[in-house]
Amino acid sequence: MEITGYNIEKESLNTLLSESEQGATQLPDFQRGWVWDDERVRSLLASVSLGYPIGAVMMLATGSESVRFAERTLEGAPNANANADRLVLDGQQRLTSLFQALLLNTPVMTRDAKGKPVERWYYINMSEALDEHADREDAVISLPRDRKITRNFGREIVKDYSTPDREYEEMLFPLSQVFQSYTWRRNFQKHWKYDDSKMELWDRFEEQIVKRFEQYQVPVIELGKDTPKEAVCQVFEKVNTGGVTLTVFELLTATFAADDFQLRPDWEARKRKIRKHSILSKVSNTDFIQAVTLLATYHRRQEIQGGSEPDRTLGIGCKRKDMLRLTLCEYLRWADPLMSGFHNAARFLHSQYLFEYQKMLPYGSQLIPLAAILTILDSKWDSHQARERLAKWYWCGVLGELYGGSIDTRFSRDLPEVVEWIQSDGPEPSTVYDAEFSESRLLTLRTRRSAAYKGIYALLLRGGACDWLSGEESAVQSYFDEHIDIHHIFPQKWCKDNGIKPNRCDSIINKTPLTARTNRSIGGRAPSEYLGILSRNVPYDSLGQYVSSHNIDAQHLWQDDFDSFFASRTALLLAIIRDAMGKAVLRDGVRELDAKSPMRDEYELVHGDSMGGDDLAD
Repeated sequence: MEITGYNIEKESLNTLLSESEQGATQLPDFQRGWVWDDERVRSLLASVSLGYPIGAVMMLATGSESVRFAERTLEGAPNANANADRLVLDGQQRLTSLFQALLLNTPVMTRDAKGKPVERWYYINMSEALDEHADREDAVISLPRDRKITRNFGREIVKDYSTPDREYEEMLFPLSQVFQSYTWRRNFQKHWKYDDSKMELWDRFEEQIVKRFEQYQVPVIELGKDTPKEAVCQVFEKVNTGGVTLTVFELLTATFAADDFQLRPDWEARKRKIRKHSILSKVSNTDFIQAVTLLATYHRRQEIQGGSEPDRTLGIGCKRKDMLRLTLCEYLRWADPLMSGFHNAARFLHSQYLFEYQKMLPYGSQLIPLAAILTILDSKWDSHQARERLAKWYWCGVLGELYGGSIDTRFSRDLPEVVEWIQSDGPEPSTVYDAEFSESRLLTLRTRRSAAYKGIYALLLRGGACDWLSGEESAVQSYFDEHIDIHHIFPQKWCKDNGIKPNRCDSIINKTPLTARTNRSIGGRAPSEYLGILSRNVPYDSLGQYVSSHNIDAQHLWQDDFDSFFASRTALLLAIIRDAMGKAVLRDGVRELDAKSPMRDEYELVHGDSMGGDDLAD
C-alpha cells in the first residue's frame, strides 16, 4: 500500500476555485456532504483576508485504470461535462465554503448555530477591516438572502443592504466580488462623487484586503494517479478522522508547565469543590478557563482604558484566541476569586429554584458569564435591587433563548454591561434588550431539551407549586429528590380519546411538575375522575389550592373543560414569564401545529426540541 508518488505545490486560491467551477477539481463520491455552518464560514473568510494559513488541501490525481471513483462536483458548482483531473481527499469543507462565498454570485446555503438551513451573503466591513485593533472575524458579516436585518420575528427592518447604493453607503464590500472588484470599485467611487477620503479608503482596502484574496496561495498535496486504492482509503480516513484537535486546556497546560505550574492537578482540586453543588456538576475545565479569561480581559481593559472607552466591551472576550493569550499570572490572579463566583452562582440559582444541572439547568453556558459577573460584584450582588436585576438578566437569557448558539460575543457583553447596570445604574444589558418571548412559543415547548421549557418548570417551582397529594411545595420535594418531573395535566390517553391534537396535549401548557406518586394516581383518567380519587385523601378546598398553585383553574379540571383550561393556563403562564423577564410578551396567538404541519420542521430546527410527547411517559 505504498504511495508511489506525491507533489507539494502552492496554488492560487482563485485558480483552485475556478477549477472547481469548471469541473477539473471534483470530489470522490464517498466524501460526506458540505456541512459547515455560518460561523465557521465567516471565520475562514476572516483568516484568508488576513493572509493566515488555512491548511493544506490534499488531492488525488485521476486517470488510473486500477483506481477509479465515482465523482461529483462541489456543492453549488454546475455538473461537470468531463471527468475531473483531481479529486479532493482533504479540504472539501474549506474549498466548498470559499467557492460558494467568493466565486458564486448567489447566497451560500449554510446553517445557523441551531442547525437550521439558511441562505447567507458574505460581506466585509471596509472600515473595521482596516482597523488594526478590531477583531477581523467581527468585520466579516453575513446577511440573509434579502440582505435585510430584521427583529420582532421579521416585522421590523433594522438595516437594509439590498441595493448596491446601500452597500456603498455602509461601506460593506460583497466578498462575492473579490475576484472581479473593478466594477464595484468604480461604482463605489462614483457613489461618493470621487471623494478623496473614500478613494483613499478604497485604495487601502484594495491593497490590504482585496489583494490578499487575489494573491492567496494554498498548499496542495497531490497524490499520484497510481496510488493504490487501499492507500487512498487509509489516507482519507487518517486526514478526516484520525487527528485529535488539542483543546485550549491542553494547550494552556503545556504553556504553563514551562513556568513549572501544573494546571491539570490545580483544576482537579478546584473541580471537586465546584461540583459539590449539584447545579454545577457538569462545569468543565474549558468553562472555568473561559470564565477566567473573561475576568482577565475585563480587568486588562479596566487598567488600560480606565473605564472611559465608549465601547464598554472593547477587548473583553473568551474566544479560543483570547483563552490562548491567557498568562499564568492572570490565571493565578483570578482562579481563586472565581471559585467564590461559582459558589455564589450556585446560591443564586438555588434562589431561582434551580437545583440540578442535567434535569433543571436551562443553559450550562450561561454559568460562565454568571460566575464571572458574581466574581466582580463580590458581596454587592446580595442586595435586593442587585438580585432583582441579576434575575431579570438571567431569565431574559433563558426565556429569550439567547445562549443556544454562538455565545462568545454575548459573554463579552454580559460581564461589563450587567456589572455596570448593577453597580452604577447603567443602561440595561443587551441580553435584556434583545430577549423576546412569543405566545406561540408555548405551543412548541415539548421537552426539556429546550431552555425555555426548563425555565418555565423552574418558574412554576419558584411560584410555590405544591404536590397535589401531600401539599408540600414541589421545590422542596425536588431538592430532596422526590422524583418530581413534568407530567400531563389532561393525560395523553384522555386527550387522544377526546380528539385533542398532540401539539396541544404535549405542550408545556398542559404540563406541570408532579411527583411520580401523584402522577400514578392520575394515570390516563379524566381530570374530574382523578381529582375525585385525590379528594379521598385531601380536603376539597386544600386540593383546589394545591391545583391553583400550579397556575391552573381547578374548576376547568373538575369540568373536564380542556379548551377553557388551555386558554386560561396560557394567559397565566405568560404572566409569570412576563414577570420573570420584566418586559411584555409578544401576543402573536397560539398556533396549532399538528404532526403534518409545514411549520413543524421549522420549529424543531430553530428551537432544537422535538414536537412529540414528553421524555417520560405518564
